[in-house]
Amino acid sequence: MIASSDGSKAEKDHPDNLSLAGDGFDTVIKAKEAVDAVPSCRNKVSCADILAMATPDVIALAGGPSYEVELGRLDGLSSTAGSVDGKLPQPFFNLNQLNSLFAANGLTQKNMIALSAAHTIGFSHCSKFANRIHNFSRETAVDPALNQGYAAQLRGMCPKNVDTRIAIDMDPKTPRKFDNVYFLNLKKGKGLFSSDQVLFHDPRSKPTVNTWANDSHAFKRAFIAAITKLGRVGVKTGKNGNIRRNCAAFN
Repeated sequence: MIASSDGSKAEKDHPDNLSLAGDGFDTVIKAKEAVDAVPSCRNKVSCADILAMATPDVIALAGGPSYEVELGRLDGLSSTAGSVDGKLPQPFFNLNQLNSLFAANGLTQKNMIALSAAHTIGFSHCSKFANRIHNFSRETAVDPALNQGYAAQLRGMCPKNVDTRIAIDMDPKTPRKFDNVYFLNLKKGKGLFSSDQVLFHDPRSKPTVNTWANDSHAFKRAFIAAITKLGRVGVKTGKNGNIRRNCAAFN
């Protein structure tokens, strides 16, 4: 949430975070202002908690499950672009790399697969998957794991030398709906990232993909469990944080 300054590049301006929509930040800032406009509530609710509470709202509004959020976070005291390196899954990760990254945060393979399904909504930029449709290997330009029709569609939307900031829906079928179609897409070779498609191609994760492709209720239960655990990662309390007056700036 912190804005970069002349002397410091903040987390939100790390290349991996540039696809985060600006109106999302604005929503949290407006919510914080509304809370603090009530005298008895002023400086009682952190930006981190507001962000956490906004998450189930947008999931529910998109047709996903409702769940209770655990509260009590404080806002962090530092924000540097460099601190993002190595903390987020990359679109080229294999299953071992995905499992290792999530395990470092106390999350299981099943948690990781459930959270990956957040790609059922949102968008990505052409630059994040261009290698899969233009220069995959010496033998083939297109990743053979990609559905041929989907690959042709992506090449049409992201031709060579296109502006890499062009946005493409993560889910080609129901991009505005939070559902288990993400897993159905994987079964058809329509995972946008290699890190998505590997969940179906690796025999260790394939059974979970098949189960949740066939049972949306089981997927939603698993997602709630996983995102609740994710909400406990890196929580700031005591002297490790405070409640910001302005979400975009340190006190």
